[in-house]
Amino acid sequence: MLEIFFVVHDPTQLNGQGNDIGTQYRSGIYYTTPEQKEAADGIIRWMGQEKFYSRPVVTEVLPLENYWPAEDYHQDFFEKNPHRGYCMAVAAPKVSKFRKTFSEFAKA
Repeated sequence: MLEIFFVVHDPTQLNGQGNDIGTQYRSGIYYTTPEQKEAADGIIRWMGQEKFYSRPVVTEVLPLENYWPAEDYHQDFFEKNPHRGYCMAVAAPKVSKFRKTFSEFAKA
């Protein structure tokens, strides 16, 4: 799951993803166990050592707090709205990248 996470978005852009700017677009991993924290920290450390990206990974790794599900209209948004501008311009390329890179995990 961490590999997928780090491939389908830019973990080097602080508080943004492409043209979407603000702390709500930050890259973050929120853990509930020490093992999850170590896995996230470990892959970030490895990516830094291997210079996996040309810039440092800025993904925050914090304990999960104050979690609540997104509003109903955000649930399955891409699946329900594939022809909306944002879905076509931003989400579809990420879904395509996922399907190409991780075809063994993608739905047919």
